[in-house]
Amino acid sequence: MIKTRKEIAELIVENLQKNKESLQKQFLETKKDIGFFYLDNLLPDDLCSEIHQKFPELSEAEKKKDLREFKHIAYQMNKYDKLLEEVIYAFQEENVVRLISGICEIKKPLPDENLYAGGLSLMAKDNYLNPHLDNSHDKDRNLWRVLNLLYYVTPNWSLENGGNLELWPNGIKNNPLVLTSKFNRLIVMATHQHSWHSVNKVVIDRVRCCVSNYYFSKTPLLKEDKFHVTLFRARASEKGKDILLKIDNFVRSSVRKVLKKGVRENPHQYKK
Repeated sequence: MIKTRKEIAELIVENLQKNKESLQKQFLETKKDIGFFYLDNLLPDDLCSEIHQKFPELSEAEKKKDLREFKHIAYQMNKYDKLLEEVIYAFQEENVVRLISGICEIKKPLPDENLYAGGLSLMAKDNYLNPHLDNSHDKDRNLWRVLNLLYYVTPNWSLENGGNLELWPNGIKNNPLVLTSKFNRLIVMATHQHSWHSVNKVVIDRVRCCVSNYYFSKTPLLKEDKFHVTLFRARASEKGKDILLKIDNFVRSSVRKVLKKGVRENPHQYKK
């Protein structure tokens, strides 16, 4: 039987509440750089497996491939199995948002019903995401992006497979902290002016699946935060690519200074 978002939210809250003290400790210990916490076995394994089974095929998702990234995304949720929409919006239920905001000590974050840059992420062999800072705002540039929620659902995913989240608390010239995209793992990370992150290349012939959400706020996490588009950089060994990405960042930033929503509105949002 398909669970509703409220039922899934209750399961999320139960597990978060049970581990609240350790999760708060994780987040506060990392807050000075990039605050984050992770929790394994978030939902019952059979439910997580069912969520994975319902993910669309690569052919049903949108491929994004350029200098910045190579991945597949899905966000027009009424095209896919109902369970996928329910689990995404379970993370937006008031009790879940309230509990996560308490763990991270963030006042009144707001979930994003439009799934702006959120939804489903599928990464196949050779897919990757370069080091980047997320767009600082929501689609209308009224709210600040403050938290990134990533829930991984691919069974038997190991560090050696690639496709893992990398955090760069000491900047992109230093080594990243790698968090495995482990089955049934939730990672919550702060989004601000210094929260560089990436996904390393998938090296096996499987698809890493992730449910993605963002929370926003009327105020930024850091006083020094300022508006920016999604900013990409290359890895230290890719000097030529890094020059091109810096130029790309400059061009896109310049356009957004003139046109609030850019040349065209970002289509990555759920049109209900």
